[in-house]
Amino acid sequence: MPILHLELQPGRTPEQKRAFASEATRVMVETLGCPPESVDILINEVSRENWAKAGTLYADK
Repeated sequence: MPILHLELQPGRTPEQKRAFASEATRVMVETLGCPPESVDILINEVSRENWAKAGTLYADK
């Protein structure tokens, strides 16, 4: 069972997440040869106050 973990900052619409999940599932099925029913996708939204890059919180930029 392939599991894809995706972490995003908040702001994507349900339609965007739905489209991503559909397309990512299609690619995993084609690439890995697994049935779509075996693909799990976990979308975690991480707020800017909990996300840092190069030592600086995005909230401080």
